[in-house]
Amino acid sequence: MYNSSEFIELLVSQPLKRKTIWLSLFSGLAGSLTLAFLVGTGIPVLIYQANTTGLMMILMGALLSLIFVAIAMLASVKTRDKAKGIGISIFLWLYFSLLFDGLVLFLLFQFADYPLEKPLIVFTALNPVDLGRILILLQMDVSAMMGYTGAIFKDFYGSVPGMIVSLGVLFTWVTIPLWISTRIFNHKDL
Repeated sequence: MYNSSEFIELLVSQPLKRKTIWLSLFSGLAGSLTLAFLVGTGIPVLIYQANTTGLMMILMGALLSLIFVAIAMLASVKTRDKAKGIGISIFLWLYFSLLFDGLVLFLLFQFADYPLEKPLIVFTALNPVDLGRILILLQMDVSAMMGYTGAIFKDFYGSVPGMIVSLGVLFTWVTIPLWISTRIFNHKDL
């Protein structure tokens, strides 16, 4: 986004709606990254693991690609400085991949005396990476190795309504950052 800012300014000067420009940029970036993921990971997974686990891995990888493109576009529209925008994106990736899990573990240990089953399901919905991990692990049927927490996740996310809710949450993770970034881009002075 930062390297094509002049091109985006040229597109904005044309009789095109800003919303159309922004959603087209998202579609191009997300489509190409998702296609690269599907070719690079999807084909080998389908060759060696063509079952529900492999399909869930491919689906979660494609959805996470869409989610992080939407988040990166939000970061790029919020700041004009390239280094700051890339830093924000890297921090968000680090947060969702590592720091969030540490925060949840800290809360679980601090409130170990209280029933945290339902809040734990809500906490996992706040992190698309964890939600994807859990859905893949449940397809692998290793929830027994996850202990009591795995049983809770299997009860909720292992059911059809839980799967629909989790996929809805993941699609919400795509739509909300994309909607916010589109609104910002519509009113931004380039």
